[in-house]
Amino acid sequence: MLTITIISFLLFTVLVAVGTWLIVRKHETKSSKGFFLAGRSLTFPVIAGSLLLTNLSTEQMVGLNGSAFKEGMSVMAWEVVAVVALILMSLWFLPKFLRAGVTTVPEYLRLRFDKTTGAICNIVFLVSYIVILLPIILYTGARGMIDILDLAPIIGVESEVTQLYILVVVVAVIGSAYALSGGLSSCAVSDTLNGIGLLIGGFMISFFAFKTLGDGSFSHGVNTFFQDGGSRLNSIGAAKSEAPFFGLFTGILLIHTFYWCTNQQIIQRTLGAKSLAEGQKGVLLTGALKLLGPLYLVIPGMIAAMLLMKGALNIPVNPETGLAVSDKAYGALVNMVLPAPLKGFFAAVLLGAILSSFNSVLNSICTLFSQDVYKCWINPEADDRKLVRNGQIFGFIVTIVSIIIAPMLMYAGSIFGYLQGMNGLTFIPLLAVVIVAMNTRRVPAAAANTILILGMILNGLGYFVSPVKEWAAAIGQFHFVGIVFVLMVVSMLVWGWIKPQPVPFANEDAKVTDLTPWKYTLLISIILLIIIVAIYLYFADFSVLQSGVPEYPKAPVQ
Repeated sequence: MLTITIISFLLFTVLVAVGTWLIVRKHETKSSKGFFLAGRSLTFPVIAGSLLLTNLSTEQMVGLNGSAFKEGMSVMAWEVVAVVALILMSLWFLPKFLRAGVTTVPEYLRLRFDKTTGAICNIVFLVSYIVILLPIILYTGARGMIDILDLAPIIGVESEVTQLYILVVVVAVIGSAYALSGGLSSCAVSDTLNGIGLLIGGFMISFFAFKTLGDGSFSHGVNTFFQDGGSRLNSIGAAKSEAPFFGLFTGILLIHTFYWCTNQQIIQRTLGAKSLAEGQKGVLLTGALKLLGPLYLVIPGMIAAMLLMKGALNIPVNPETGLAVSDKAYGALVNMVLPAPLKGFFAAVLLGAILSSFNSVLNSICTLFSQDVYKCWINPEADDRKLVRNGQIFGFIVTIVSIIIAPMLMYAGSIFGYLQGMNGLTFIPLLAVVIVAMNTRRVPAAAANTILILGMILNGLGYFVSPVKEWAAAIGQFHFVGIVFVLMVVSMLVWGWIKPQPVPFANEDAKVTDLTPWKYTLLISIILLIIIVAIYLYFADFSVLQSGVPEYPKAPVQ
């Protein structure tokens, strides 16, 4: 059985590597456009596959299922509401980015405002990616694989600490090989191939979970799920839940909009689109696939809660609270329901998800450094070969740094609490500045630079400093960031009205790609919105807004 596990793991991993090489071996990667934007040649299936896998990692599979274990269906907001942001990307953000012909978000802000605006944005992205995001991807990915799968027989090492170090190094080496050798092309293609495996693997766990819930019958398991789900089958989140209903229209929507429309790690795939039409098709296909996300990112966690309450599933317990640890629910479920012969394939799928997130962030780091630091500040006359080479060297250095930092996170549990705070501190100001940049011609650079910094300070107060922290918590953190966003946008507009930029910004077509829109973009967008509303209405029980969140799942008393 161990041999089958190892063989299936190696087969899928090698298949992805060979498939990626065969597809991208003739792609031009010597120029900056070829390396950082795949020669602007990406078609919609590759864009969609890469967007989906860049977004997914073991942290999300474990974390979102853990949230569903605690609170039920309402946490699907972190998948379903993302579709609204993807629609905004296809209709509004993407046409403007492609028209400007930029490679990065800082470059766009530099063109619209000045070098200082671009530099601030670039520093924010690089620091958050290098110091926080990349090490956390490595650590949580390795930690997730250890928790979900019995790796000792596969790796041949019993110590979990040693397993962690091995996995961190393996992921970093393989991920950097994709990102630093083939650039965006190899990242996007490998993401697409791994995406196919992830969808198969994710649905596979849901299938076996339903069978287990139904005592061996899938259909009976589905019926049991809907009959016994009770208040957990509710799309509406209470005020104190992780996805409160009214927060969908403020902070949650803004978080999704930043992530899918202005986050360099994500949008670089769309900036490499062959045309606007291909980019729009890719983004909207991603939206359709995100609607399937709850089937493998939410439902397994809910089934784990049902099995626990039936006494059929053992989940590690927090000794301080006596309650099951939510982030252990998915791993416990996988170990229970997954047949041994499929463990190798699922391990390869998890590795692919980690690799996708890692190489995507690393590729974006190389791009940000090369285009917005080296070319802009160090060597403006650098040719394409130098830009690519220095981006690769910087990426190699970052890989070494992330390998060193990642294992240290096992001794710093609070780092994950700070991650959300740090993201909140930066994403709202950046989103506000980008939106004002795209929709005004007279707001000056001084307004953008000042409000960008003040916005980060204000968000920092709301997340970390009393008494503002307590006030933000009282009104709701998502509403707080919504208020900050509105204040920033209004402040910049007022500044531009009082002291406008002398020469209005000319948003000229850079003519880098075909800007003919896909003729079905609006129609598909409307269909996706109707599906979102239908899902929420079908599972809606607004009484939870008064009664609170579902009770935390508990095992029956023996």
